[in-house]
Amino acid sequence: QVKLVESGGDVVQPGGSLTLSCVGSGSIASIFAMGWYRQAVGKQRELVATMTRAGHPEYARFVKGRFTISRDNTKNTVSLQMNNLEPEDTGVYYCNAEVVGTAAPDLLDVWGQGTLIIVSP
Repeated sequence: QVKLVESGGDVVQPGGSLTLSCVGSGSIASIFAMGWYRQAVGKQRELVATMTRAGHPEYARFVKGRFTISRDNTKNTVSLQMNNLEPEDTGVYYCNAEVVGTAAPDLLDVWGQGTLIIVSP
């Protein structure tokens, strides 16, 4: 079984910074794309940032240079450094990974439980 666990959510003022971290554990043979999604109340889950195993990032347009994604393939981790946070960034942030497990060569779409960010004065 594969598991993703996020950390780093908090309450922060507009203009503040946070760093989210996610670590994968369990029967992992390899992780392909790994990244972050978010969901605000009453809205659909949306992509924030993702990174290929080779290190190529992709960002949502609303990031506007404020966030930086990074990953460590040796540790099965992905992080999201977020600067200049805005109230519109409030939501639950989910880690996502495309995982090949050791038990079978199937590609699994794995989600973490989510971590809450509130951006408020």
